[in-house]
Amino acid sequence: MKPVDVLIALCVPAVWGMGLVVAKPAVDQFPPILLMTLRFGVSALLLVWFVPIPRKILGRLALVALVGSTLQYGLSFNGLRLLDAGTTSLIVQAETPFLLIISVIWLGERLGPPKLIGILIAFVGIYVISGAPRLEGKWLGIGLALGGAAMWAIGQAMMRRVNEQNPGAMTGIGAIAWISVLAAPQLLVASLIFENNHMHHLSSAGPMVWATVAYLGIVMTAVGYSCWYHVLGRYPASTVAPFLLLLPVSSVLGGWLFLGEPITPPILMGGSLIVFGVGLMTIERRRIQAAA
Repeated sequence: MKPVDVLIALCVPAVWGMGLVVAKPAVDQFPPILLMTLRFGVSALLLVWFVPIPRKILGRLALVALVGSTLQYGLSFNGLRLLDAGTTSLIVQAETPFLLIISVIWLGERLGPPKLIGILIAFVGIYVISGAPRLEGKWLGIGLALGGAAMWAIGQAMMRRVNEQNPGAMTGIGAIAWISVLAAPQLLVASLIFENNHMHHLSSAGPMVWATVAYLGIVMTAVGYSCWYHVLGRYPASTVAPFLLLLPVSSVLGGWLFLGEPITPPILMGGSLIVFGVGLMTIERRRIQAAA
């Protein structure tokens, strides 16, 4: 990879990982689903003008947005409300083993021994983290974060199926733009059902909340995904995917530096197991693609 592309690729885990750190203070005092409504509303307004309307697959994209964005972020950011940012980021790494399992069940893919071992190690890491003393009694938060990871994996599998059945129908930026357009009203409805005092929260929201909305909508979604698709369009997925292993490192260090979240031995050990397990899954994917 060119040095400039390496720097762009490194921006992705830094931007995405810091998203949870930035959002943590906001979700402690602002409804998480309403926060996600504003986030996707901002990213939709930024991107939708530059991409065509995918009329043939709009209905299917709405379903992808419901599962992979509305349910995912509704669960994971409510989990973030109950957990530390660094811990949430580590648990969310379960997205990769969940995606592999769903790919076997739904898409008919096969798992080799390294992937199976990687899945087992990753879930052992999650178990080690969940047993940390400061997470006792926080099973609801852990369950919500894991549920969000599972929804992300299902949404990715659904998107893969849409792309397979409609090749060339949409670019990466187009998918982000229209999923944002479709997810924003879905999240608004979910917020109206499950959250309350919307006008009070909006009228009393301080600069921190609006700065969080701007970061999540502009930096994390628009800029982060633009960087991701920049390198993904120039190099094989097997080359750029390992950069995402730095995402929990960014969140854990950011939580420690900016939020004062302690890095305990169980968190360090469990996080290392999760990253190592996800790394095994990525290494096997690289080997298979290199052989092909």
